[in-house]
Amino acid sequence: MLKTLKSFDLKDKRVLIRVDFNVPVENDRVVDDFRIRAALPTIQYCLNEGSKVILMSHSGRPNGIVEQNLSLMPAGEKLADLLEMPIKFSNDCISEDAHDVTLGLRAGEIHLLENLRFHIEENKNDRNFSINLAKHGQVFINDAFGTVHRSHASNVGVTKYFNQKGMGFLIEKELEFLDKAMENPKKPLTVIIGGAKIDSKIDLINRFIQIADQIIIGGGMAFTFLKAKGKDIGKSLLDPSMISEAKKILANARGKTNLIFPKDFICAKSMKAKRTSIRNANEIPSDLMGLDIGPKSIDEFSKIILNSGTILWNGPMGVFEVDGFHMGTEEIAKIISEVTKSGSITIIGGGDSAAAIKKFEMTSNFSHISTGGGSSLSLLSGNTMPAIYALEI
Repeated sequence: MLKTLKSFDLKDKRVLIRVDFNVPVENDRVVDDFRIRAALPTIQYCLNEGSKVILMSHSGRPNGIVEQNLSLMPAGEKLADLLEMPIKFSNDCISEDAHDVTLGLRAGEIHLLENLRFHIEENKNDRNFSINLAKHGQVFINDAFGTVHRSHASNVGVTKYFNQKGMGFLIEKELEFLDKAMENPKKPLTVIIGGAKIDSKIDLINRFIQIADQIIIGGGMAFTFLKAKGKDIGKSLLDPSMISEAKKILANARGKTNLIFPKDFICAKSMKAKRTSIRNANEIPSDLMGLDIGPKSIDEFSKIILNSGTILWNGPMGVFEVDGFHMGTEEIAKIISEVTKSGSITIIGGGDSAAAIKKFEMTSNFSHISTGGGSSLSLLSGNTMPAIYALEI
């Protein structure tokens, strides 16, 4: 059984919360606070309940080396701004000074620990490191959904040293949409899968072949499937090692779900080329590459989305970061936004899809936007989440 945040008496307790403050920083300032804002409901609830809050997170991949550009200080400053209150900060998450600061906390105060990954023991799920982290709290709450597919000291190791442990509001919400909503989705269920890499999406596709009414496949990964179907894809992105896997998926889907591929593409000689043309999916010249879905594809995908009860979207339709090849992703985002207003359940699976939504300034237009790309992909694929399992009582 998983315990939720409201299951605990938090008054005057030291609550150690694993958050995900792995956010982009430029010139010592946070430039995207989406993940910090996502953690606010859990933090604010603990403060309102009269607890002493200790926050721990990672930033980047320093591999045990202290890199000042990966310090959590800017995240702490952003958090202080959002909460309109001062917070305490320790330069080492397990130092004697850090433990002293924690022990000296008063109810309603926050102590943020420095980047966990400045210690190599974090990724190794080291026992002694876990024990030292656990000393900070009396209650452990995991609210870092972005790392639940990893088995690290701060999300798995520490749980052995807490009788009171559970999940925060963010993880509870993520599980509600990504797990429970998929068990009994409002029909028809449409899954939209894009992005460049096919290998990371194989498990996801295979799972939803059994569940979805239709699966739309766009982005760079579509070309491996089109090649497997004998289509001419020109210089478009191709993973030759996955062609046989693509053929298996095509065969497995027959009679189970409808696999839908783009009918046309916006093509160019390179991503930097200014001259583009629209080409049918089976007629891409040898000197051109497909970099976005075309108008026919947008029209077909939009009609399917408009008639869907649940839409799960993971991966962009093109190179949305480059102006001129963003239109397919933006138009799909707009139509999904429209059906959300009409009552459809719309779930954005984190990663590049979430990044695209932010670029188009549409983050409030969907039922749920996941904070964890890798975690959401793994959970939706039906894999066991180590950090969720570790919270089981």
